[in-house]
Amino acid sequence: MDDIDLVKAVASGDKRAMHAFYMRHNDAVYAFAFSRCGNTDLASDCVHDAMLDVWRSASSFAGKSSVKTWLFSIARNKLIDALRKRGKMSYVDEVPELEDTAPNPEAAAIAAAERERLHHCIEGLSGPQRSAIRLAFLEDLSYPEIAEVEVVPIGTIKTRVFHAKQALMRCLEAGLRR
Repeated sequence: MDDIDLVKAVASGDKRAMHAFYMRHNDAVYAFAFSRCGNTDLASDCVHDAMLDVWRSASSFAGKSSVKTWLFSIARNKLIDALRKRGKMSYVDEVPELEDTAPNPEAAAIAAAERERLHHCIEGLSGPQRSAIRLAFLEDLSYPEIAEVEVVPIGTIKTRVFHAKQALMRCLEAGLRR
């Protein structure tokens, strides 16, 4: 069942569809929220609140954007509300650890070093650049979808991604020269 069918089923009160929707998007919404706030509890609360909103308002999904864009917009708004209540807004990004399927220890060591270097370089990006990179490359959202989630013009997203890529390349190249 695709996302649109799931949202339609959720709108009709189908608890199994909501469970499937939650299981499909929970990790991505958590990673998105955590990347913006750096707080595990707050990120978990954001996931819970966003999914509760999906349950309550699935019938209002108009299909003008992708389901993923709609969901990330809800999550972003929930996180902003929670951060406002706490009186601070912070951007901290944590690159998720991926299981290494390297065939030998040497390849695993090289992969770990590259992952650490990339993590270090991503940490050096500004919060808006980290968020744009995460949504573009980890969540596979298009620039118009990212612009909708971030509530900024598409040109701003293109600029953020362009400058983030340049900064990442400079950082990674500098690491190679050491």
